[in-house]
Amino acid sequence: MDFDLMKRQGDVAGNTLLVIGGIQGDEPGGFNAAALLATRYRIDKGTLWIVPNLNFASIIQRSRGIHGDLNRKFDFLPPADPEYHLVKEIKEIITNPQVDLVLNLHDGSGFYRADYIDSQHNPKRWGQSCIIDQSLLAGVPFGALEEIGQKVVRETNRKLDNPAHRFSLKNTQTRAEDQVMQQTLTFFAIENNKPAFGIEASKNFRTNVRVYYHLQFLEAYMQELGISFRRDFELSPQGVEQALKQDIRVALNDHKIQLDISDIREQLNYIPLKKGSKLEFESDNPLVAVLPYRNKYRIHYGNNRLGFLRPQYFEYDDSLASVLVTVDGLSKEFKMGSIVPVAENFLVDIPDGYRVNIIGFTRKGVRNERGFRVHKKDIMPGYSIDKGGQVFRVEVYRNDKFAGMLLMDFRAVQHRTKLLALHQAEQ
Repeated sequence: MDFDLMKRQGDVAGNTLLVIGGIQGDEPGGFNAAALLATRYRIDKGTLWIVPNLNFASIIQRSRGIHGDLNRKFDFLPPADPEYHLVKEIKEIITNPQVDLVLNLHDGSGFYRADYIDSQHNPKRWGQSCIIDQSLLAGVPFGALEEIGQKVVRETNRKLDNPAHRFSLKNTQTRAEDQVMQQTLTFFAIENNKPAFGIEASKNFRTNVRVYYHLQFLEAYMQELGISFRRDFELSPQGVEQALKQDIRVALNDHKIQLDISDIREQLNYIPLKKGSKLEFESDNPLVAVLPYRNKYRIHYGNNRLGFLRPQYFEYDDSLASVLVTVDGLSKEFKMGSIVPVAENFLVDIPDGYRVNIIGFTRKGVRNERGFRVHKKDIMPGYSIDKGGQVFRVEVYRNDKFAGMLLMDFRAVQHRTKLLALHQAEQ
């Protein structure tokens, strides 16, 4: 469960912002915001370094810290501590000469206010705040911490629809007043002449709203550093909620199997996994993991446990890299592991010696289902991989060995347009 360092660099050089999420595994606003930053933003100028899942094991366990609070281990840490090497590695990233500014993303309780208002709005709360350890870090670019923090707070508050959700700047005066905060990641950065801020979205909000506020802050800091960017979703609570649920995929065993897990069933049975081999998985989303659980595998997406894979083990055959599929009248080669958009029907053609098994499709007396033109109505919806009954498995075998899988995806009306674009791109 190592963390990821994801680098996004624009075509034009500029400052480097390091964003860290997931230092505490029970704060999904922070690590989901960092993950969206890594996967749904494009950088045109400057550089982003993103660690979206610093304490990945604790994220999976929905725990603040399975080995204690990781954000209290940046002062002295004995080598026997189970997170010693993790802390050592992130310290090396923070102190890298290329890093100009560090943001550590958190979710905090209630609403920080400088004066006591009520139990949820007072100086001891942390939510909706921008945290600095001191007012000034002299002699380094972006060292005017209070000035920059106030500017970013004003910019963020200017865009809020609800003034009750406003952010405030909180100076912990760490060096003079707070020995506990002297053990934190941001104070370690300050001690090493790296400007650093903590961002706290309120735990009183749903996760998508927390992520929305984090992204508002992140964009304000990118503008402050002169980092130019684009994103492919609307920055609103609704747009963030949709982005968090879109296009979440995991590939298994050298991409012979790819699953869209955004609406996956609670259990998928008889997934053909490689006999005698440890399961390998990859995902473009850094919050996805597939881990052993009893005699199955459990799929995790951040704090969420999405479903189970019940395996059936096979020897693997590597002789067929792609499959010819005719989709809505257009023929195209698809690599094993592809997710194929379908509007009306599909037909799978493979060489002699291979067998097609369309899961949920049957013809009496037929074992090899190649060459059949199949519509969605021909497949039993209970065999789909998604809860909506729209995405179906096509498995290919050579004798008794598994050669690979395709997913036939009937979900979107835009699929025909997508397929035409794929076809035209190859002409």
